[in-house]
Amino acid sequence: MQRSLRILGSLSVVTLALVIVLGLWVTPPDVNQGEYARLLYIHPAVAWVALYVAIGMAALCSVLYLWKRTRSLVYDRLAAAAVEVGVVFIILTLITGSIWGRPTWGVWWTWDARLTSTALLGVLFIGYLALRRVPADSDVRAKRCAAACIFAAVDVPIVHFSVQWWQTLHQTATVFGPGAIQVHGIMAWTMLLSFIGFTALFGWMVLLRYRIETLNATGEDDELTAALVARRSEGVTS
Repeated sequence: MQRSLRILGSLSVVTLALVIVLGLWVTPPDVNQGEYARLLYIHPAVAWVALYVAIGMAALCSVLYLWKRTRSLVYDRLAAAAVEVGVVFIILTLITGSIWGRPTWGVWWTWDARLTSTALLGVLFIGYLALRRVPADSDVRAKRCAAACIFAAVDVPIVHFSVQWWQTLHQTATVFGPGAIQVHGIMAWTMLLSFIGFTALFGWMVLLRYRIETLNATGEDDELTAALVARRSEGVTS
């Protein structure tokens, strides 16, 4: 895990540093949006991690835990780490989207289908994190949270197709839309680097959070074992 953390950390630092240099000083401003178009190198990549990478990983790990043949607390902890980091990226998605939307739409926020469904996804996964704090046996808690994660993940297709199902202010997908890619040249390469960088950053954060969770669980097990040993010794003494 130490090696994976170093690799992902180094990859994210290098790629995101290149994105900053290319995004601020090399790529040209947009004809219509001017300097605000540089958010193209932040917002789509952050949204990609929040809506697809984080939630996809959490849902997959939840399914693997619910399936008896692959049930392991490793998947439960990975799902929890992915959701926790994913909530951060959802918040960043909404913030960067609002900054981009202010000069484009004239408002910081509107109850647009894409924005509303994304905000709902954030609320659902904050609820997931709250559910993990409800006192329960580790297996019972893991099953409850896995079911809640899968339920919340149903909102992801709604977010993705919202711009096609309803009339929205939000533009259709720039890269993963039904048409051809609308970004070319150095702008496309900078955008690609941003996707790689933020994905690597997500992986680094998840592994770090998983490691912390594992250490906490190990510490709790050690404390429980020590308490049981002390209790038994008291019985022997009496």
